[in-house]
Amino acid sequence: MRGGIWEIILIVLLVLILFGSAKIPAMARNIANGIKTFKNEVKEEPKKKAPVKKKTVAKKKVK
Repeated sequence: MRGGIWEIILIVLLVLILFGSAKIPAMARNIANGIKTFKNEVKEEPKKKAPVKKKTVAKKKVK
C-alpha cells in the first residue's frame, strides 16, 4: 500500500473538519446504542414469538 497511512489521516482530518470534535462522540454513542438494541432484539426474538392469528374477513353476499 503506497501512502495508505496518509489517506487514513486525510480522511480523519476531513471528518473532524466536517462534523467537529463535539459531534463525533455523540455519533459514536448513537451507533453503539443502535448496535446494543439490535443485539438485544435478536436475542429476545425467539422468546417473544407467539402464534399468529389469522384474520377472517366476512364475505358480502352479492344480490
